[in-house]
Amino acid sequence: MGRRRWRDGRGLLHIPGSVPVPLEFATSYRARTKGLLGRTSLDGAMLLSPASSIHTFGMRVPIDVAYLDRRLTVLAVRTMPPGRLGLPRPRSRHVLEAEAGAMEGWGLRAGVRVTVSETEEAAGDG
Repeated sequence: MGRRRWRDGRGLLHIPGSVPVPLEFATSYRARTKGLLGRTSLDGAMLLSPASSIHTFGMRVPIDVAYLDRRLTVLAVRTMPPGRLGLPRPRSRHVLEAEAGAMEGWGLRAGVRVTVSETEEAAGDG
C-alpha cells in the first residue's frame, strides 16, 4: 500500500454504515497548527495529517478526537474538554477532530476502518 498525501482542502469522510461526512484536510504545518482553534462549530470533521497527538488549549468547546493508524483504522476515540493535552498515541498517523458527540452518532469507534476522498476543488488547489 503506497503512502497517501493529501493537501489542505475539503473532502468526505466515509464511515461504514453512515452517510458521508464533510471533511476538512489540515496537512500543512500551518493548517495543523491552527486546527479548530477559535471555532465554536464544525460541519463534519477535520483530518490532521500527519499527527499523533493534539491539544485543546485555546479551544472554546469540547471536541471528539479519533486517532487513526496509517491504514485509517481507528485506534481510539476520546472526548477532550478545552485546555487539555492529549498524549501521543503509538501507531497513530492521523487525527480526526469533530464536535463533541458527533463520532458516537456516526458509529466511529476503535477498530472501524474509514476512507476519505478529496473533492475536485481540493484536489485541484495548488
